[in-house]
Amino acid sequence: MKVPSNVPASIITRNLSDFTAETGNVYESIAIISKRANQISVKIKEELNGKLAEFATTVDNLEEVFENREQIEISKHYERMPKSTNLAIEEFMEGKVTFHRPTEEELPTADKAAE
Repeated sequence: MKVPSNVPASIITRNLSDFTAETGNVYESIAIISKRANQISVKIKEELNGKLAEFATTVDNLEEVFENREQIEISKHYERMPKSTNLAIEEFMEGKVTFHRPTEEELPTADKAAE
């Protein structure tokens, strides 16, 4: 996954009113960012597991643990990457996240839920 260079690796203070520009509601914006962060996290985890699977062995002994520097470097690279929440916030603030609000027809009604 290509990580943009403008994403801070650590947490920074944000103005909550900046989150309302897209949705008009801070809580809706946070929910959207949360869902996007989960998507990013799953994608990064799948990518990391795929790269580490190349080094998987059936027998684990102490010598192989110390000799497998490539695996250690890959793990360190992923540890240094910005967290998925930071990536999701930056994407949301730059307008790169698309979301869909359900229409009245798509929303479950109380009558339908009771059936």
